Amino acid sequence: METGTGNPLLSTQKSSDSGLQAVLHPLVLLTISDYITRHTLREQHGPIVGALIGQQNGREVTIEHAFECATRAKDGEVVLDDDWFEQRLGQMKTIHSAPQLDLVGWYTLLPRSGPTPSILSIHNWILSKHNESSLLLGFHPEESIKHDAGSRLPLTIYESNYEADELKHEQGEDNEMRDGEPPLKLRFRELPYSVETGEAEMISMDFVARGAGNAAAVEPREQKIVMPGNTDDPKGKRKMELTEPTAAKSNTTESEDNILSREDEEMIAALTAKANSVKMLQSRINLLATYLERLPSSYLTGDDNSMVTGDGEPTTPSHTILRSIQALVNRLSLVVPSATEAYEQEMLSEANDVHLMELLNDVLQSTTEIRGIGKKYNIVETSRNQNKKHSDDPKLLGSRFAEI
Repeated sequence: METGTGNPLLSTQKSSDSGLQAVLHPLVLLTISDYITRHTLREQHGPIVGALIGQQNGREVTIEHAFECATRAKDGEVVLDDDWFEQRLGQMKTIHSAPQLDLVGWYTLLPRSGPTPSILSIHNWILSKHNESSLLLGFHPEESIKHDAGSRLPLTIYESNYEADELKHEQGEDNEMRDGEPPLKLRFRELPYSVETGEAEMISMDFVARGAGNAAAVEPREQKIVMPGNTDDPKGKRKMELTEPTAAKSNTTESEDNILSREDEEMIAALTAKANSVKMLQSRINLLATYLERLPSSYLTGDDNSMVTGDGEPTTPSHTILRSIQALVNRLSLVVPSATEAYEQEMLSEANDVHLMELLNDVLQSTTEIRGIGKKYNIVETSRNQNKKHSDDPKLLGSRFAEI
């Protein structure tokens, strides 16, 4: 595949001529995207520049980790901070020493058209100081915003090489003969790459995927407002609907009710982890208890050095396991509090406080119920007195007899 000639920094040679192959790891993409996100949200100034470390095995270059770099302005150009970069690169080599990783390239933001002259100062410095075959990873932010399912990643990996300018022949004119070789200029050529995922990276990607699912926004359900004048009730009250909802509405309501918030998801995950830890601890304790129960009593006296297994075949007990169990038992005293009486007194005090709060809650509920009964009794007595007063009034009796 030949690259376009619109950008003077792009090579016109085929990418398959060098035979170089890049292997990209997802952790690099996570690091770059995190750096771009923080740089954008914090409204920081300056370019986004970082280093790539990996391995080079023959014509295959692996890009396994990345870290951001500090830059500074020098003579109107952006360059790397030499001291900071050397110190940071040494730290990364020390951390990733098995297998040993080294600087294989750097990354920055680039347009889809290719490298720009502003990156030449950094790239030339890396070529002269660290790696003569350094790669350049250009991330295209405009493609990351507008992406489709199944589309390629918004990045391009380039290799650099010094190439001679091609002589342009014009028709009808003689070319000037010049002695010596033509000057070499730095050109970039796009490299094919593949994505490779390790076990640790699979865990990270799964965590990111789960976090993105939990961060989904849930829109609140709309509430219908019924105006009093639109009902059939003359008093302006809304009548209760006795019709049952349809299956579609019930399924929608159930799905909305089943959506948990981020706090609920985190609490459930924490409780699940604690429950699994307790189950594992219980299984380990049962295993140790079974192991000790199957030790023969004669082994404690030193007469017999065999242990009977479930199959009935005697085996020699492991002194290493027994010493580990003994050390574990000796450390139990550190877990149990030394002041047992004070600890029990504190536990009793906290239990009494909890019971006192429960009793106060019961008293408040009983008081609320008694108050409600008193209100109902007052209403009944008031209506009864009013009825009795109407029945004893002679004027009301006279009017009733007149009507009869």
